[in-house]
Amino acid sequence: MVAQVVTEFDPTDITEASIQFKTSSGTYDPGKPFGCVGSLSGEGENFTIEKKCGQRTMKSKTKTSKLNMTLSGHIPLAVARDIFGLTNKDLKPGIWAAGTLTKGKDFILTVTAVDEFEDNKKLMAFPNSSNTAGFKIQPLESGVEEVAMLEIQFSSLADELNFFYYEAIVAELEDPTIETKWHTAFNRELVEVVPGP
Repeated sequence: MVAQVVTEFDPTDITEASIQFKTSSGTYDPGKPFGCVGSLSGEGENFTIEKKCGQRTMKSKTKTSKLNMTLSGHIPLAVARDIFGLTNKDLKPGIWAAGTLTKGKDFILTVTAVDEFEDNKKLMAFPNSSNTAGFKIQPLESGVEEVAMLEIQFSSLADELNFFYYEAIVAELEDPTIETKWHTAFNRELVEVVPGP
């Protein structure tokens, strides 16, 4: 039974974000801070299945195949290099490069949104994600009073459970380890019901 049922959530801030990069062995590194997220938005990429009889549509269903997301923020340098795929292989110490073979790492992005009106938090996760806009350079401008945020576009594809998005309102959680591990070890075992004997 759910501890509390939340019927309204108005996000007013993003207080935490974390990223887990996929390793060459197919597992994910422990989550590390993503940086300061200024905005996060997205929409589904959809396809429609129709049953027609002549020119008349008899049935129609629209399904979402993935989420296309846009995020802006102040991102740690090491995180940005992994997302964009910069490398220092075969280069002198301190030199990083991007080129025609540049390929970013796949990742899981987790975010905590806050509703300051109701004093509640929503945990969000985008599994099986990857950069879709290629390499970008943060906007540069002399004499600015506020540093520009870097914009990243990524897709969240279906994971092994066929989900491309997860969310949890903290007040509705019964298992406290979900909130504790959301940003450091988000995985299938954390969210999936374990069948009883």
